[in-house]
Amino acid sequence: MKQILLVEDDVMIASGLVYALENEGYAPTHCKDIDTAFSEIITNKFDLAILDMQLPDGTGFDISQKLKNTDTAIIFLTIVDDENKIVRAFDDGAADYITKPFRLRELLARVKRTLKASGGADKPELLFVGNVNIDTTAGKVFVGTRQVDLTALEYRLLLIFASNKSRLLTRTQILENIWDYGEHFVEDNTLTVYVKRLREKLGDAVKIETVRGIGYRVD
Repeated sequence: MKQILLVEDDVMIASGLVYALENEGYAPTHCKDIDTAFSEIITNKFDLAILDMQLPDGTGFDISQKLKNTDTAIIFLTIVDDENKIVRAFDDGAADYITKPFRLRELLARVKRTLKASGGADKPELLFVGNVNIDTTAGKVFVGTRQVDLTALEYRLLLIFASNKSRLLTRTQILENIWDYGEHFVEDNTLTVYVKRLREKLGDAVKIETVRGIGYRVD
């Protein structure tokens, strides 16, 4: 069972995260301040630390420094999308950061990805479609050596195509397997928009064929 240190002074946020992490099979330890977190770090070994940037007695950076020479991966929670703080977080060895307010399912996905990456034993899982390479372990997409930035829905749509190469997928089949983090189903017109965006971002690297009145096929 993966041990997770959660340092968050907002009781409502913390209680929700603890409940969600426990339901995913993790063992979270919640601390409200830096002093309590330091005590836990001395007596316990953690696989991952989720650290709030702003705490009553300092910042998450104080804790990340304490964990610097350990194997504990770090995810920062920040209320302000401040570029300088984000750069510093990565310079300090952070694996990821999440801006508040965040979607719970997104945070859990990032926790899973971070733990998997920090484990070191797992090899990248790759999918190929056309001239596009998808590293599903890291959640990254490449055309040749160039990384392509996709939104979450664009990425999931590409995964559907990559897993069903040369198959005709109806719009209904696609819509049943893609929705946003709030579990709101994507509308038919929205699907058209996301396919258009994928074509624009991937260019000639992959051919997304429209089968009029039915759906799409990717070769």
